[in-house]
Amino acid sequence: MHCPFCTFEESKVIDSRLIAEGNEIRRRRECLKCQERWTTYELAELVMPKIIKQDNSRVPFDEAKLKEGIARSLEKRPVSEETFQTLIETIKKELRSLGEREVPSDKVGETVMTNLRKIDEVAFVRFASVYRSFQDPMEFSEEVKRLSDD
Repeated sequence: MHCPFCTFEESKVIDSRLIAEGNEIRRRRECLKCQERWTTYELAELVMPKIIKQDNSRVPFDEAKLKEGIARSLEKRPVSEETFQTLIETIKKELRSLGEREVPSDKVGETVMTNLRKIDEVAFVRFASVYRSFQDPMEFSEEVKRLSDD
């Protein structure tokens, strides 16, 4: 790593510590030329799979789009921001754990619904109504009935 003060190419690590629940490493470094010290942070870069849409086009995973859709279904529901963020991370982790480079969009939708149902059943029905494109009130009613049967 280049020294940010003198741009010398070599430094030594003085101290390393796990932070952020073990997901990040904080390192104190010292330049071997000017002896200045600085801190670096290392974070694993986890690549999300591409999404295969209904028309067979491939698009990059869009976390903002995922958050937006889930937030809409959770609107005016008693779900904390922390629970919301945990839900997003859980969904991303499940998609990564599939070990695939590409995942069909319907798999993403089913993963969202499975996890959303555990948190808030009203939000689940809201999301399902948009995701499954209910055409009439009967389809909506059948989904609510299935929910109450479980």
